[in-house]
Amino acid sequence: MERKVDRYCFGADIGGTTIKLGLFTPGGEVIKKWEIPTRKEDSGAYILKDIADSIMNEMDERKLTKDNIIGIGVGAPGPVDRDGVIYKAVNLGWGVLNLRQELNDLTGLPVRAGNDANVAALGEMWKGGGEGFKDVIVITLGTGVGGGVIIDGKVVTGSMGGGGEIGHIHMNDDEVEKCGCGNKGCLEQYTSATGVVRLANRRLKADDKASVLRGRDFDAKVVWDAVKEGDELAVEVAEQFGEYLGKGLAILGDVTNPEVFVIGGGVSKAGSILIDYVQKYYKKYVFHASADAKFKLAQLGNDAGIYGAAKLVLE
Repeated sequence: MERKVDRYCFGADIGGTTIKLGLFTPGGEVIKKWEIPTRKEDSGAYILKDIADSIMNEMDERKLTKDNIIGIGVGAPGPVDRDGVIYKAVNLGWGVLNLRQELNDLTGLPVRAGNDANVAALGEMWKGGGEGFKDVIVITLGTGVGGGVIIDGKVVTGSMGGGGEIGHIHMNDDEVEKCGCGNKGCLEQYTSATGVVRLANRRLKADDKASVLRGRDFDAKVVWDAVKEGDELAVEVAEQFGEYLGKGLAILGDVTNPEVFVIGGGVSKAGSILIDYVQKYYKKYVFHASADAKFKLAQLGNDAGIYGAAKLVLE
């Protein structure tokens, strides 16, 4: 009788400061997770070798052979196409680079690669806020706005890995400030952490209405705390935020007809009150066939990337 070989997969999430790594079972149980520094010197020449070395060391310590490993999934900060080619990762110093081929050459293991936000979205669908659903849109509200669109369990990558750039949906023709992408009026400019502060500062300048926000420094958390306290001006900001994000998600809803929206990132820590504002405007603008989509908070936090990367190689 042939002996059953235990199988595992690795997930790697490449960030600008650290690379998160995880060893998983095919069922999604994390056996171990750890981090290594992201060495960006020499245009990021050491990053993939460091990942390969760390994975091979982990295999040696556990006495795992290549027969035990299904593959390595990688999420990276830039557009990654279906073949695992990344088209410029400014934060890492990379130009055009075939992640899949280079990491395969270094390890001899099967490799799949994707954009970090798309990969994190896949993780939330697999073992996070979107678990149990196959048509999922994940929105990450952090310093910027990222996310991913998943249809029938598959991430929408696009021809050059640019699918799912939710933060750059155009929302405002009258915007005068530029988004980080170079355009003006992107969703990210109003619903990221910095976007919430932008909305609040603009509202404060509009008149002299009393507010706990007036005359102090504040961040997005302070704004949402003021909303929870019933501060009238902060509530007006929340309404603006909700209309921008609700309308943006309605646009996506009309195109993809998702079962669930999963909202994560630092801004989402405001909790259910944030979802209430967004859902109200989503229902106002969306086509009726998508009006009943559920809204949930993300659950995996900073681990979403390694979960999604591992899931990449199981597909």
